[in-house]
Amino acid sequence: MTAARPGRRPRRLRPGDRVSVVAPCGPVPRQRLEEACALLRGWGLEVSLGRHVLDRHPVLPYLAGKDADRARDLQEAWSDPDSAAVLCARGGDGAHRTVDLLDFAAMRAARPKAFVGYSDVTALHEAFAGELGVATVHGPVLATAEFVGDARTSAELRATLFEPESRLRLTSPGAATLIGGKARGVTIGGNLSLLNDGLRTPHSRPSAAGGILLLEDVGEDVSRIDRMLTQLLRTGWLDGVAGIALGSWHNCTPGPEGIRALMLERLAPLGVPVVWELGFGHAPSQLTVPLGVTATLDADAATLVLDEPALR
Repeated sequence: MTAARPGRRPRRLRPGDRVSVVAPCGPVPRQRLEEACALLRGWGLEVSLGRHVLDRHPVLPYLAGKDADRARDLQEAWSDPDSAAVLCARGGDGAHRTVDLLDFAAMRAARPKAFVGYSDVTALHEAFAGELGVATVHGPVLATAEFVGDARTSAELRATLFEPESRLRLTSPGAATLIGGKARGVTIGGNLSLLNDGLRTPHSRPSAAGGILLLEDVGEDVSRIDRMLTQLLRTGWLDGVAGIALGSWHNCTPGPEGIRALMLERLAPLGVPVVWELGFGHAPSQLTVPLGVTATLDADAATLVLDEPALR
């Protein structure tokens, strides 16, 4: 797998399209899933559920069914010629277990389609970029209150999927300059923990060189965030990164100011522009951000501007 490079862009969605919903990570609450599917149908979409989307692993309750079943659902959804998109129902845990069971040679034969998720799904975004060469969408997982109960989050995703040209300039009310400057590169990344856990494993990229790197996390202590960032630095994975967009750090201790101070101390020596709190990640009113597209990060203006729409 090479460093950051643009991916093939799938086509946008249209009313009447069929989309697939799968659970490659953690278990899915039935009621939330039903609410999410109703919302998608309200967008004019037909919804197809993976056969194992509501499964529970027989031994490990934090996983949505057996590894092979989760992988099979995902692969079948991606390979289905009648499905226009694959939407993840939940993040949580298990993506790294799923990814190793995918037959990427078979999946390359399928036409690209929108693939949406975040958090643990970061491992799948990375694998799809390297193995399939496609652009994907860092957006909400469906069977959560953050999607079904947050009108802005769902509207962001809908606009990206149906009217992507309306979502070229990305920012949020809380976005601010951490380290000034402007950089151009390919959007990559997502969840810090998943990127760190995937270092030097199959399907991971060798470095973030040439990338506009997205980083966010949830429920972590500043010392653990420090260790993860230090690992990325020590391995050389951050060498050549063009710029960094930081997302939310919801429930991370000791709070925003402590996390901000750490980011400044760790990232300033890289000499690249950094935006604080661009608005994506584990927080209300999530920003949807395409991955695998060329963009300009303007840290002085606290914006990320895409060269072209996320979807064709």
